[in-house]
Order: sequence, then structure tokens, then C-alpha cells
Amino acid sequence: MLRFLFGEPRREAEGKLAETFRSMEQFVSILNKKIKEGGDSDHKLRKFEIWTLGLQASLDELEQSHYAALRFQHKISSSSVSQMTEEERIAYNRYIYFDKNAFIRVFSLLDKLGTLLNELLDMRTEKIKPHFSYFTVLRNMREKKAHPELTWKLNEVKEKYKEPMTRLRKRRNTEIHYMNSEMQDDLIQSHRMYGEEVQLENIAAQSEDLTQSFHLAMESLLLTFRYACGLMRKMQP
Repeated sequence: MLRFLFGEPRREAEGKLAETFRSMEQFVSILNKKIKEGGDSDHKLRKFEIWTLGLQASLDELEQSHYAALRFQHKISSSSVSQMTEEERIAYNRYIYFDKNAFIRVFSLLDKLGTLLNELLDMRTEKIKPHFSYFTVLRNMREKKAHPELTWKLNEVKEKYKEPMTRLRKRRNTEIHYMNSEMQDDLIQSHRMYGEEVQLENIAAQSEDLTQSFHLAMESLLLTFRYACGLMRKMQP
């Protein structure tokens, strides 16, 4: 979708991204078969199908925003905004837009995944916390020792990407609750360097955090839908 901004053809999913999309498509296919066989009297399977299609769209949107953010980030070489050429300033503003778009989408996607997991596995996390996140569902799964073959794999992925996700969460919270996240960097530096030129935030490090968090989301989806396919196949019609 966004590759046209760089004069490139549409993305062809490869590797883990393609594998994740396939696992989601397979789950939808299994659901469709069971629905046609009359095994969805309470319409729960139809709801899972709609949620899965929504997650497919969310993953696609996240990948596109992540790709665009990285492409614009690589066009920036100046160490401060005041040193930028007009062309570089435009690239920087576009980087901020797509970076922000992407890191907010990471948490949005994970919360949608948490909603699906909670209902698919009958975890009833809402009884613990009415407005729960993916990480609350995962903690509930650990504490209940539910579906251990999935729970511990998801937990390993969470721990693997813990540090970049912590930094990304801080940026997300700043963006949503306080101020534009890039302006916080300026504010911090202005306190340290009053009267001096404010340096650009470390956008290479920020981009790496975003990439790592994108991988967390993708790997969590892949593990979940592989497991969900096996679970759904075992369900009695």
C-alpha cells in the first residue's frame, strides 16, 4: 500500500510475515468450514472470523507503517533539525508521522490479540480487570497455568523483546497522555543544554525498538494462530 511513496511495487509478503498471514488464513478457513457444517449456533465462530480478519488488516497496516518509517529515517543524516535541508526536514516530519503511527498500532494490534485469546481460551480476564491488555491476558494464562504449550512460548517472546517494548510503551504513553513523544526528547535536552543547539533524538535507536516490537507482534500472532488452528480442529462439530 505505502510502497508507492517510494516508487516501489506492492509488497509481496515473505518469510515470517508470509507465514503469519498463512496461519491466520488457515484459521479463518477452518472456521468457515465449521460454520458451514452448522457448528456455530451461538455465532462465536463468526465473531472469531471477524476478529481474525481485523488482525490481518492490523498486521498489514503495522508492517506498512514500519516500512515507511524506516525508509524516511534512512533519509535523515543531520544531528539537529536546524541543520536539516528542506528536503531532509520533510523526510523527518514523515518519519515522525509513520513512526508514531506504527508504535501506536503495535499496542492496538496486541490488545486485539488479547481480546481474541481471552475469548478463544475462555480465560475470563475481564473478571480480574475490566479493561485488560494483551499482557494482562498473558499474565492470567500464566497464573492459571492454562494452555501451557502456548502460554510459555508467548511468554518467551514477551521476555525476548521486553526492553524495546518497555521503551516503546513509555513513548506511547507520552504521546497519548502528555505531549507529542518527539517533543519530550526536545524538552529533556533543553533542560540539559539550555542555550545550546538541541540535538535530534536518537532516531536510529527508536527505529530499532520499533522493529523489535513489530517482531514481537508478528511472532505472537504466529504462535497464537498455529495453536488456534490445532484447537479448532479438535473441537466437536
